[in-house]
Formats: sequence, C-alpha cells, structure tokens
Amino acid sequence: MRWPSFLTATMALAACVTALAQGPTYQLGRTPSSEEIKASDTAVSPDGKELPPGSGTANDGAKVYAQKCAACHGPTAMGTALARRLVPLGNTKPVTLEWSLVPYATTVWDFINRAMPQSKPGSLTANEVYAVTAFVLYRNNIVKETDVLDAKSLPKVRMPNRDNFLPAQPGLEPEAKRPFGYYP
Repeated sequence: MRWPSFLTATMALAACVTALAQGPTYQLGRTPSSEEIKASDTAVSPDGKELPPGSGTANDGAKVYAQKCAACHGPTAMGTALARRLVPLGNTKPVTLEWSLVPYATTVWDFINRAMPQSKPGSLTANEVYAVTAFVLYRNNIVKETDVLDAKSLPKVRMPNRDNFLPAQPGLEPEAKRPFGYYP
C-alpha cells in the first residue's frame, strides 16, 4: 500500500519547507533603519506629543474641505447619494452609534492625517489637517469657528463623551480583572 509512504513523504516535505521559510535564505528585504521606523510611526497619542508643527481654524478648514473633501462628503458635509457624511462626534446628547464617538480630539486629527482624502490618503499638509480637524470639530459644536488648533491646543480640546470611555492608560494592578480589550 503506497498511501502511508506518500503521506510520510508529504509531511517530511512540509516540515522542511516550513523550516526553510523561517531562515534568511530567501535574501528578501532588509532591516529598516531607525529613521525609516520613526517616519512610518505616525500614530498620535491622546496627549498629542507626536503632533507636528502647524495650525488651522475652522474657517481655514472650510476652504480645504471645499477643495479636497466635498467631492466625497458633499458640499454641506451632509454626504451625497454615494458618499458618507461627516461622522458626528457627539454633543451634549451623545450619538448612540458606537463608531460615531471619539474620546480625544487628537484621534480625529490622526484619522484625517492618515486616511483622508480617501483617494490620496496622507497627502494633506499638517496645516490642512489642523484646519480640517477644526472644521469637523466646529461642525460638531465642539470648538468655535475662530479657535486656532495646533499641537498645544488640540490635546486640550475636551470631547463631549470622553468620560464614557476607558482611560488611555488604565491604572490596573497586576492581578486585577481587565476590562474587555485590555490584554497585556
């Protein structure tokens, strides 16, 4: 009967291929430099220490929005038949849709910086991102139209529903039960 010997040979071959795939024999890629790692690490924390220099107001943001955002989000930010409106971030009566609430204004900046415009993500300048962030926050009644947002003022913006989220750095004891999603 040939089946057991075929199965044994197949298993041996699979083990060898797996072992070879773990080694450096393919000579593909290289270790990134520390500068390359730093350049690709664009996440912004709630305290905003990673925010770049720049600034913007909702008035500035309205102009950038009309040029680079209205095609997808509509001229009045209410969406179009084919596109989504600006996501409501909550107000004095927070929106109950889980995806529509954001605990920190820096998260709004980070999302716009990385993902917008959808046709060319990451193409906005820092000033444009600050301005569009101010526009979105203004449209949600969180900042005033003339408030200047920059690396110092943006982290200080208090989002309406912030207290309904877990803290950014929960103070948990080593043996404490962890809230869902907080796993070391």
